[in-house]
Amino acid sequence: MQSFNDVPRFDAADYLGTPEARADYMAAALEEGDPVEIRRTLNTVARSLGMTAIAEETGLGRESLYKALGENGNPEFATVLKLMKAMGLKLSALPIEEKE
Repeated sequence: MQSFNDVPRFDAADYLGTPEARADYMAAALEEGDPVEIRRTLNTVARSLGMTAIAEETGLGRESLYKALGENGNPEFATVLKLMKAMGLKLSALPIEEKE
């Protein structure tokens, strides 16, 4: 019998191998609008690309990056923009659809 510890843990970062997958994943988090989930998604996408590479691309130290994207992190908007650019993503605005 397998124990719970023998079961591989799911990591979404393992499934974000294309720019389209990363964009779709990030768009879903932005659509929800939950700041905590957006931070977690930024973390996941950064891990999918490699934290060292993202740190170098943004000019942030790896420790700063881990801190900003960690469980208690609260990255500044300028940091979010740097991260998005380094990840090959951009923010865009859409009108909110009115409810019928």
